[in-house]
Amino acid sequence: MNAEDFVDAVHSEAQEAATEDVISLLERPPGRRPDPKLVALSQWFNALSEEDKQRVHEVATMASHGAIFGILNIIDGVRAIEDDVDRGALELRYVKGNKSTLLNDPNGPMLHDLLHNSP
Repeated sequence: MNAEDFVDAVHSEAQEAATEDVISLLERPPGRRPDPKLVALSQWFNALSEEDKQRVHEVATMASHGAIFGILNIIDGVRAIEDDVDRGALELRYVKGNKSTLLNDPNGPMLHDLLHNSP
């Protein structure tokens, strides 16, 4: 796995999945006694026109993309998570067998940039 493969996987398995999970929750809250707030949101969502439901889907997509983009910025080291002048660095590695690949190599592509190029 390389950086591009990782970002593609994050895009499909986290970003797209989160968006679809939210829409699914809005359409049909699970459980015998779903949270009343979720039930109210579901009633509101299900009463929307198809065009407005699509807009909610687009907003959910924007929110999930923004969250993933922010996390990748943190992993890339371009968004600080410490106030200290002498900041540490994060290393994201994919390890399989005896092979270890640094996915956020400072000499390679930035993960958050790859997200914009993701399908």
